[in-house]
Amino acid sequence: MAMAIFFKASSIPTLIFLLLLSCNLIIISDAQRPAPAPGLSYTFYQTTCPRLESIIRQNLQTVFASDIGQAAGLLRLHFHDCFVQGCDGSVLLDGSASGPSEKDAPPNLTLRAQAFAIIENLRRLVHNACNRTVSCSDITALAARDAVFLSGGPNYSIPLGRRDGLTFATRNATLANLPPPSANTTFLLNSLGQKGFTPTDVVALSGGHTIGISHCTSFTPRLYPSRDPTMDQTFFNNLRTTCPTANSTNTTFMDIRSPNVFDNKYYVDLMNRQTLFTSDQDLYTDSRTRTIVTNFAVNQTLFFDNFINAMIKMGQLSVLTGTQGEIRSNCSRINSNDLFMFPDMENDQDEKVASY
Repeated sequence: MAMAIFFKASSIPTLIFLLLLSCNLIIISDAQRPAPAPGLSYTFYQTTCPRLESIIRQNLQTVFASDIGQAAGLLRLHFHDCFVQGCDGSVLLDGSASGPSEKDAPPNLTLRAQAFAIIENLRRLVHNACNRTVSCSDITALAARDAVFLSGGPNYSIPLGRRDGLTFATRNATLANLPPPSANTTFLLNSLGQKGFTPTDVVALSGGHTIGISHCTSFTPRLYPSRDPTMDQTFFNNLRTTCPTANSTNTTFMDIRSPNVFDNKYYVDLMNRQTLFTSDQDLYTDSRTRTIVTNFAVNQTLFFDNFINAMIKMGQLSVLTGTQGEIRSNCSRINSNDLFMFPDMENDQDEKVASY
């Protein structure tokens, strides 16, 4: 169903002007995409696992047909993996005697349990077809890409060849590398700038919030004890109904216009002051990123193009390749923990895991 876009009447002339202006903006061509990091390639599995991408996409089509909400969970899992210690699948690891895992750090407690199960199921399907040739980190990256495409976003290729890490990050490292919902634009630009992202990249990656839900506790400081003045009054009133107390455990959609469709309506939400997080709304409040938000709000193609560019950059953060790391036989633990697994044990478990 098409969703209406609501702008204040006073903003319409400006928006018409910006719409005309955006038609002249230069779109990034495929030739201008970030080059693959050393060791990665767009054809990495062409010989060893030629059906890799079709296996993942076909399985996720089935998953999303019954629960499209899982798309946001898989996209977020990839974000939380890459921003902490690089795209090495470390967020997938369970804790061990050496300490709690990244999963146990506060920013990751709301990652969907189903997302981890889906990745492991994909890993089993892929390894059954191609043996242990594909890493969990590559599977996570492909699942995030398909989560975007299968929920209405752009289809694009990503470099592959990542290896899985042998360690997970500490709680402090996880906290330091995942900006909280309360972060302002200065914090975001500084934090992500250190990882090589431009302001345009930051705004584009934030567009991932066009799908998914959030727990009330992630934004109730904007509701209690009083309304954040940057929040629309009607939107505030509705959220107070959804989150009746400051410690409410309820959830709500992050994009009120098209919550299950990957599109540019998130930026329309920003312009109407109807977003949940300070880290989102401040992108429109701050003069350094306001124009980028507006351009993406009126030009979805421009948003998609820059989102692809930023996702490819993010997907190559501190990757392990070649002889680094390993290819896990179970995404939740390093291979040295599998010493007592009998040869046929994994195949016997496939049918059980397939239903997650």
